[in-house]
Amino acid sequence: QLQLVESGGGLVQPGGSLRHSCAASDFTLDYYAIGWFRQAPGKEREGVSCISSSDSSTYYADSVKGRFTISRDSAKNTVSLQIDSLKPEDTAVYYCAASDVFSLCTAREFVYWGEGTRVTVSS
Repeated sequence: QLQLVESGGGLVQPGGSLRHSCAASDFTLDYYAIGWFRQAPGKEREGVSCISSSDSSTYYADSVKGRFTISRDSAKNTVSLQIDSLKPEDTAVYYCAASDVFSLCTAREFVYWGEGTRVTVSS
């Protein structure tokens, strides 16, 4: 069973930055499509960014384009999500997820999930 562990959450002021990291033991993340999702209170889980396993092509939700950057570090077996220019509406629990196949950056496409890390953007 692929187990994912997220890190990097916290309390940040608007305009600040965070870097999330998704790690796995015993599995090579390069072989999986990886997605970052978030869920705010009372809202559905949304895909904010995904990266494919085949050619590392990336997807970003319109709401985060230009502010979020997803990347792989094969040597460390991690996938990171750099978040810049944070806004209060970015407040949510952020999850990383993995899939053997990738077509859409939607939650139902991903099988393996981390437990999430909370981000609060507030002054």
